[in-house]
Amino acid sequence: MTRRGACAAALVNVVTLLGTPSSRAEVPPFPPAMTVRQESLGVVTLNLRVGGQGPAVLLLHGYGETGDMWAPLAAALIRDHTVIVPDLRGMGLSSQPTDGYDKRTQAGDMVRLLDGLSIARAAVVAHDIGNMVAFALAAEYPERVSRLVVMDAPIPGIGPWDAIVSNNPLLWHFRFGGPDMERLVAGRERIYLDRFWNEFSADPRRFDESSREHYARLYARPGAMRAGFAQFAAFDQDARDNRALIARGQLTMPVLAVGGERSFGETMAVVMRAAATNVQGAVVADSGHWLMEEQPAATVAVVRGFLDTTRRTAR
Repeated sequence: MTRRGACAAALVNVVTLLGTPSSRAEVPPFPPAMTVRQESLGVVTLNLRVGGQGPAVLLLHGYGETGDMWAPLAAALIRDHTVIVPDLRGMGLSSQPTDGYDKRTQAGDMVRLLDGLSIARAAVVAHDIGNMVAFALAAEYPERVSRLVVMDAPIPGIGPWDAIVSNNPLLWHFRFGGPDMERLVAGRERIYLDRFWNEFSADPRRFDESSREHYARLYARPGAMRAGFAQFAAFDQDARDNRALIARGQLTMPVLAVGGERSFGETMAVVMRAAATNVQGAVVADSGHWLMEEQPAATVAVVRGFLDTTRRTAR
């Protein structure tokens, strides 16, 4: 999660609530062909949607949202892809184990999920915290990732990570967590999340009220904020893990690094070129951090175009 335009400045210097049918209208709907299921992976059970036929695409969400964010992209891909949309460990309607929020462990969650679906290899499209899980997955299990799309968030330990986190005091939420912080936010989840939705948007009105209500309810579930804070608390370990993974060799699969014009912009390509050899960059005009909410059509077109043009070379 980043403040709008902060990282560029540093360099220059739909899962629904079970049993609540009314919530289904609050975020864009997934295609009817996608089914909701729970997949037990041992210590964690992931809530996911899956549907379609063809090459697999795994969509990984970020903080302040759940897998629900991907409904418009899933609708564009399902006609010729198998689309897999989980809620990450501890988030949405997935279970909330006490630990395992480092991104290397969560990459293992994704491997077990793909194994359970009998999928050997997938393209991975990710946003925000999802970027970090996707990176760990691609770095540790490159044979499982055909292509990688990362959208508008840095990767711990990679490229300008230290400059980004040290030069922007508004990233206080990276260190915000623990029992006292949970007590401060309890019952005020919407207030806390509005800060991200407002400050990281080019125009906060594009993150609509119904979506805010939907996600705020999900993050108000018992244990959800603790699990969300744990995603950030793992960043130091994630940085150590990622540096060790890249020391073995850079990513070689095709990578698309997408930034919002009013957020990371071209910095996303800078980040990924520090760790991958085949990187394309893209900037979505008139968007902040929340690409799928602020500019869904343009974002879907960029991702779909990359997947289509690189499919042949990724076989």
